[in-house]
Formats: sequence, C-alpha cells, structure tokens
Amino acid sequence: MDLIDRALEFEQRKMRSLSTSDRVKLSREAKALILDLNQIYKVKKDEKIMDIMKRLTAIKRKVEKRLKGAPLTA
Repeated sequence: MDLIDRALEFEQRKMRSLSTSDRVKLSREAKALILDLNQIYKVKKDEKIMDIMKRLTAIKRKVEKRLKGAPLTA
C-alpha cells in the first residue's frame, strides 16, 4: 500500500522550526492523507488504518493549533 507508506513517512518527519508556509503545507498534506485513508477504511474496515488516521489527525491538530497562534502549552 503506497498510501499507507506515505502516511507512515509523513509521521516520521521532523516538525521543528517550521515556517508558516511549511505548517500550511503540512496541514494540507495531512488532510489529504486522512481523506484518502478514509476511503480505504470505508471498504476494508481495518483497525490499523483507523489508528494511522488518528495519529495523523493528532499531528494535524497540533500544527493547526500553532498556526492559529494558540500557545503550545494550552
């Protein structure tokens, strides 16, 4: 599964010292991966895919929280 490999590679990326445009790109890429994985999950109902989607969603939320200017400790 190429899509699952891309999602796992996305999780392993460094998320430090990113510019605003990098954060926007990460957020959009995460969203696209989550939506694509969701299409596969609808057919296969595999819990591993759901776990990957949950982890990507957590990363996406963290990036978006930082984009919106909320402090990281909140």
